[in-house]
Amino acid sequence: MYRYDKDFRKVRNKIEGMGGEIQAAEYLKSKKYKIIEQNYTNRLGEIDIIALDKKTIVFVEVKKRSTFQYGRPIEAVDMRKQQKIKKVAEFYLMLKNMSEADVRFDVIEIMEDKINHEIDAFR
Repeated sequence: MYRYDKDFRKVRNKIEGMGGEIQAAEYLKSKKYKIIEQNYTNRLGEIDIIALDKKTIVFVEVKKRSTFQYGRPIEAVDMRKQQKIKKVAEFYLMLKNMSEADVRFDVIEIMEDKINHEIDAFR
């Protein structure tokens, strides 16, 4: 496989992922969540969406897939990925002086334009 093919696939996947994050944000807004940040990045990593659900800060990982070839999208949020998201979230909360806030970690999976919102997907 040529390098061009690999680069093209990376770009295509990134664009598809961004589309999923936009869909997820619109979905959350329709459920009365307030979007605080999208694609938040710090030196430890990235969180797709940070939202407010009433008084709870919700860190949301978005996974979009076009097929089940590699399993359900949520299965990609393994223990290693969860730990990374938690560290990014802790750093975010520390920077914003919100260490005492109620927090939760959700996963939104998108398959063929169907959205599944796993609330409190991991701790």
